[in-house]
Formats: sequence, C-alpha cells, structure tokens
Amino acid sequence: MDILNALVAFLNFVFIPAAAYGAQLALGALGVTLIYGILRFSNFAHGDTMAFGAAITIFATWALQAAGVSIYPLPTALLALPIGIAGTALMVLATDRLVYRYYRQKKSDPIILVMASVGVMFIMNGLTRVLIGVDEIRFDDGARFVIDVRSFREWSGLTEGLALRTTQLITLVVAVLVVGVLFWFLNRTRSGKAMRAYSDNEDLALLSGIDPEKVVRLTWIIAAALATIAGVLYGLDKAFKPFNYFQILLPIFAAAIVGGLGSPIGAIAGGFIVAFSEVAITYPWKKVAEYLGFDTGSAMLQLMSTEYKFAVSFVILIVVLLFRPTGLFRGKAY
Repeated sequence: MDILNALVAFLNFVFIPAAAYGAQLALGALGVTLIYGILRFSNFAHGDTMAFGAAITIFATWALQAAGVSIYPLPTALLALPIGIAGTALMVLATDRLVYRYYRQKKSDPIILVMASVGVMFIMNGLTRVLIGVDEIRFDDGARFVIDVRSFREWSGLTEGLALRTTQLITLVVAVLVVGVLFWFLNRTRSGKAMRAYSDNEDLALLSGIDPEKVVRLTWIIAAALATIAGVLYGLDKAFKPFNYFQILLPIFAAAIVGGLGSPIGAIAGGFIVAFSEVAITYPWKKVAEYLGFDTGSAMLQLMSTEYKFAVSFVILIVVLLFRPTGLFRGKAY
C-alpha cells in the first residue's frame, strides 16, 4: 500500500506536472527550431511572441465571456485561440517585413539577425505590458479538475490523493494534436516539403522553383501558431504574467539545443528532458522516500530550491554546448 502511495505522490508532484510543462516547452522549442532551421537564426523574441499571443487570446476570451459564449467544461480560451494565432501571425509577419527582411536581403550574418531579434524581444515585451499590464492574470475558467484528491482517496482508499487538473490534460492532448498536424504538414503537403527542401539546401531549393518569400511567410505563421498555443497552454496551466515568458526563454532554448537545433523531433525530446530535470531536481523527495520505508529525519531530499529551477536549464545548456553542440538528434551546431 505504501508503494502505491509513493507512486501516487510521484505522479502527483513529479510526473504529471513535468509532462505538462514538457509539452509546453516542446511546443515553444518547436517554434525556435523551425525558425533556426529555415531562417537560419536564433529568435530571442520567441518567448515574448508567446506572451503577445497569450495576451491577444486573453482579450478574445474576455470578449467571448462578456458575450455569454463558453464551452464548459473546457476553458473559453480554447475557443479564443484562433483569434490569438491570427493576431500573432500578423504581428510576426509585420515584424519580418519591417526588420528581418532587410537583413535577409542583404544576406547579413546570422549574428546580425540574432541581435535584431533581441531588439524585437524588448519591443514586444514592452508592447505586451502596455496592452495587458504586468499583473498576474488567471483565465482558466471551466472545470478545474478531471481527477480531484478527495474523489481519488474515496475511490482508492489510499492516504495520498491524486489530482489531475483540466489544464494539464488539455496541454497534453493539444500538444499531441499540434505535433501530429505539424509533422503531417511538413512530410505530406507540398508546402511542407518545400520548407524542408529550403532548410536542407537553400540554393538547390531556389533552383527547383521554390518561392523563398512564401517559405518565409509560412515559417513565421507556423512559428506564431506554435508560440501562441504554447503561451496559452502555459498561461492556463499556471497563470499569465508577461515577465514569466521572458524567463521561460532559457528552458525553451535549452530544450531546442539539447534535442538538436533544426530537429523537430529533438525539440520535443529536449522539452521533456529539460522539464523532467527541472521538476525532479527541485522536488523534495521526503514524502516519497518515507512511503518507501526510508528514514529521512529532517532532510527534505531536495537537491535544489524551486527558486533556482532555471539554473537546471542553464547547466544542461552549458553541458550540451560543451560536449555535444549538435544535440541528441544531431541538429545544426549552434
């Protein structure tokens, strides 16, 4: 029985939160690796693109709620998500036209585009804060739990209760659907194959008649969709605060680089590796150890305080860059 309690505690505090967080990081890393693989630069504005997309979705959510529209027991934000994606796509396309296109036509070095993306990051960060403010916003209406602690205890007879939030389940389901659609698009459609060809060999793709501007537009639109979905899922699961998306940029880049920049499969794997590492290292294992019969005394068995969870991403990033810069799936060296 104590083994079952330990398993439930592990699922409740480590596996389920890390799986949901990993799905959010994977979607964010997919956007980063897509831009890197096709447009040839690291987009440091991706975290704030997530924040902007989530903010637009929140405005649309409030408008739908004011009109009495809902999809209970699911969050209204899912209904507003297409509006957020459309608004974010328009924003990134305008940014490309005003900023990145100039440097692309001049065939500037990637580092120039990276520095331009840093400037775009600060502008988008400020714009998002002006639009929606700096306070924490909760917009996860609908049913709160799929499985709640009390019901699980009554059903199982265990001491430890299991809780599965609706937003966590939605994150995992939506992430699987989005990844499936993205891989189908890249591998089965003519536009997706053109994007892959452009990524593999730009000169050969141009000789084959592929329109580079169309590829660029599609890349930005898909990246905007991935950023908005990841941003909304992250906001639903935790809470929306613009600065949080600036902070999450480090684990997103760590996930993309761990998996291999330019590798979509690597981005997904990297997202879960980083998420499970962060959660497992910052979780106090005292309760699980005691259920398993270990005498821990006053020790919390916590390797690192929760406040330092982003340090885990930083260490992983440094180790990978030092010893395997192409990542686990042999993407392009950073």
